Amino acid sequence: MKHIHILIVGCALLCCAPALAQDMVRTQPDLQTTTFFDPTQKKTEEVYLFSTDWRVEAGYVQWDERTQDTTMVYQHGLRVGATVDFNLPYRFSIQTGALATLTYGLNSQHWRSVTGESTQVERMEHHIIQLQLTIPLRAYYNIKLWKKLNMFFYAGPQLQIGLMNYDKINNLTSPGVTEWLEAQNQPTTSYERYIAKDVYRTNIQFGLGGGFEWDRYRVQAGYDFGLNNLIRTSVVPKQRLNEWGWMVAFGYRL
Repeated sequence: MKHIHILIVGCALLCCAPALAQDMVRTQPDLQTTTFFDPTQKKTEEVYLFSTDWRVEAGYVQWDERTQDTTMVYQHGLRVGATVDFNLPYRFSIQTGALATLTYGLNSQHWRSVTGESTQVERMEHHIIQLQLTIPLRAYYNIKLWKKLNMFFYAGPQLQIGLMNYDKINNLTSPGVTEWLEAQNQPTTSYERYIAKDVYRTNIQFGLGGGFEWDRYRVQAGYDFGLNNLIRTSVVPKQRLNEWGWMVAFGYRL
């Protein structure tokens, strides 16, 4: 009887052996799959492929015409145009492009009356309308935050080429003050500042800024420092005029 029991158990083990072996195979890690940890396996390196990103851009600008430490005119306006980014390794890129900047500013000058009996302060209004071609040359660094959301910073120069700089003058001074201003070579009627050779057309600025980009949409802001003196014909000795300003713009990648 004891031998019969041993024979029955042995037959049962033989019948169950294929199923047990199959379960063991299923529980073993697959050494051929990439999900299994392999200390000898190297990480996939990002391969740099040259590419360009074209964008259309529109935004608001405010220029500050500064003479020495005093602000002469604040100019407010619109900038529109197109840019291209040349993408480089390590999330860097170089941007250039062409943008048109149209601004308007009001400068109200006050002059004391030349009449000895009067202490009246007289006024002359300068309505400045300026059109410029802006050519940036910026270095960008991009930081991936989440999925398609990126943050970026930029720095670099930009060239402003003056196309129009018209001073529409509203002369509210008396004839005596007008004559005195003309004797000091001060304009009293409307004129074009570039043609009159009052200021240079070329303005070199250096800018810093940053912003965020989601998918194809970008918003950025920055400040530009005017580097060169724009005064071409000085009225007083050592006169300087620099154009600084800030901007905020929205871009769309094509």
